[in-house]
Formats: sequence, structure tokens, C-alpha cells
Amino acid sequence: MSSSSFNRPGAVDLSQLAQRAKQSAPASPLGQRTAGGASYVIEVTEQTFEAETIRKSVKHPVVVELYSPRVATGQQLSDALIEIANASEGKFVLARLNVDAAPGIVQALGLQAVPTVIALINGQLAPLFQGVLPKDQVQAAIDQLLTAAVANGIVGRAQPVGSEQATEPEPEPEPDPRFAAADAAFERGDFAAAREEFDKLLQANPNDTEAQIGRAQAGLFARAAVLDPPSTLAAAADSDDLDIQLAAADVEMITGQAEAAFTRLIGMIKSLSGEERNQVRVRLLELFETLGNTDERVLKARRDLMTVLF
Repeated sequence: MSSSSFNRPGAVDLSQLAQRAKQSAPASPLGQRTAGGASYVIEVTEQTFEAETIRKSVKHPVVVELYSPRVATGQQLSDALIEIANASEGKFVLARLNVDAAPGIVQALGLQAVPTVIALINGQLAPLFQGVLPKDQVQAAIDQLLTAAVANGIVGRAQPVGSEQATEPEPEPEPDPRFAAADAAFERGDFAAAREEFDKLLQANPNDTEAQIGRAQAGLFARAAVLDPPSTLAAAADSDDLDIQLAAADVEMITGQAEAAFTRLIGMIKSLSGEERNQVRVRLLELFETLGNTDERVLKARRDLMTVLF
């Protein structure tokens, strides 16, 4: 199932770039690695641009640094971007493109200044900033990008550079026609309609596991679409309000912090009683369904829940 498209003022048609990138070659990992030796920074070329940026942006955000070795002051920006990318541990990938060797992409983008930093989410491109900025301003721009990605359902984590090159990529499975209507609703960002489509499938077959997961995911995305992750988590830190805590758990789920979401809700169940306790329990079970009942995080949380309930 796909997620809603990322639309911002300044987005451009990527078809010209795709047409210029018919051949693919391995990307090169760059920059300071994390403590565990992982890197989330690659060098791309005009030939690998589509495969390494446009295609992968449907799973996780991709930040593209358009630079030139002739611009000496650009190294400060490069260092900041590399450090932020590796510190994110997969929340996004930094793709660095030497514009001196990529005239086709320069022309397609209408590039006017170097360095320039752009972003891709779900195949859609949008500008971030031009010129050399202080690291704190670069971090702020990246944080805004990640928030937009979450709001648009792009919540995947990137693998460290090089970890996917040892094996051949698995072919993408053919879409299940049963989910065509739900997928179409996801594509246009209508999560309520997607949930209704899954409800129809579950009425016909209540044991349809994929439909159960899809319904739970649609509900999560629908709730999260109206939330601002940073302010929601900040509010939850200072409040015991039930709705605020439930919203915070949703934010943690869509930002890849399932364990934190489960721990938050189980802690609430432990301290609440009556209808409020049941409301949180029902929400927790629905969040379990977004990952599937065989997920290790879900299995552990179920054990923790049983300890609290009994």
C-alpha cells in the first residue's frame, strides 16, 4: 500500500530526471560514520540519481546536496549535512551530487546557485535552501522535512549504505487487487476512505490479517495527519491528559518508536481504571495491529500488557 504524495510549493516534475537516469551503478558511502560504523551518506551521479534518490524516497526521505568542489566554502555545509545524516541513523539519506559532472540534472532543475539542498519525499521534489547555513539552521530545515514526511506517511528507515548491495534486490510483489480501492484512497491521502475499504474486506472475511493491518494503519495515519510531532510530544511531557497521551503514542508509532508508544500506553493502563483504562487498552491493541501480531516488539508488549492486566 502506498502513502499520500508530498506536495509543497516549488515541487517540480521529476520525469526529466528519470529519463536521464536509465543506467544504474553502485553508490559510494561517504563521510563520518556512526559509532556503529554505519553511514547514511552516498555520492550519486547523473546516471544513478533516479535509483538512489527518486525511487528510494517512497520509503524514506532523501536529502540531496548539490555541490561543486570549486566552491571552497561549501565544505562547511557538507560537514554539517553529513554529521546530521549519520546521527539520524536512517531517518533520511543524504545523497551528494557534484553538479560539475551532472549538466543534465543542473538543466532539469534550473539550478541557479551552489550549494543548493533539495529534498525528495514519495518521489516529489521540493527545495530546502541555498547557500551555506550554520549547522543549527540546517538541522531545523531537516527537522521540518522529517515532520512533513511523517505527515505524509513516509516513515520508513533507511538501511546503512552498503548493506543492501551484497544481495540482489527482491522483485516488488504484484499488488493485490483486493486492496485496489484502499490503495487508491491511501494514494490520495484519504485515510478515512481507506479504512472504510478495509472495513468492507473485513466484513467479508474477519480473519483477513492484511486487511486488519491495513485498517489499523489507515486509522493511525488519519489521526497523525492532524498532529505536529514535536509539539505533541512536548505537550505529553507536561500533561496527564488522556487524549494528549494517546496522540503522543501515535506520534511515536509513525516516527519509528513503537517500543516507546507501547511503553507509554501500558504505563497508562497500569495507572488508570474503568472506561479510561479500557480506552487505552483498545488503542494499544489497534497499534499492535499496525505492525502485525508476529512482530517481536508486539510480542514483548503483549507480554508486558498481560502482566499489567493480570
